[in-house]
Amino acid sequence: MAYHKKDYYDEHITNELKVNFNAILNGVGENPEREGLLKTPERAAKAMQFLTQGYDQDAAEILRSAMFKEDYREMVIVKDIELYSLCEHHMLPFFGKAHIAYIPNGYIVGLSKLPRVVDVFARRLQVQERLTLEVRDVIQETLNPLGVAVVMEAKHMCMMMRGVQKQNSKTTTSAFSGEFMDNEKTRAEFLRLVNAKLH
Repeated sequence: MAYHKKDYYDEHITNELKVNFNAILNGVGENPEREGLLKTPERAAKAMQFLTQGYDQDAAEILRSAMFKEDYREMVIVKDIELYSLCEHHMLPFFGKAHIAYIPNGYIVGLSKLPRVVDVFARRLQVQERLTLEVRDVIQETLNPLGVAVVMEAKHMCMMMRGVQKQNSKTTTSAFSGEFMDNEKTRAEFLRLVNAKLH
């Protein structure tokens, strides 16, 4: 299934979710019939479908749709990719940035496809650790590059709004394959470039 923007909502799913969100409002002591909440169950139902649309998308197909033969074997980096996801433990947001690099091995990919791959996996109930691995693995398996590097840094609302309530904490995860795993100089160059301010 090719990449597509979520401009439509399944009416059956929307109606089912509306019932559940209505029950949640009742459960927390709210009145779903008051003016400000009349359309909240429907809005929340559509928002949840948008935020979990990654279940209906194929990241490998997104990459395959823009693969081009090219004899380029140097590092390609796309950094500061905005990242928004939902923690699967509390269904609260976590957000931050992803940095991705790969070393082509006969094929390059359209640069916009890497952020779209991040979105596919981020728009599911997630943990940051698995999200990092999924992005690395699909790039490695689809493009078969000489190596892939992924670093993600994010703030988690489940730590900021509740629980330990640490507003300034940030979580960093990384995953490497091929040259980035085996060659310390290559990995160090990637990390240096991710941290560099080139403008």
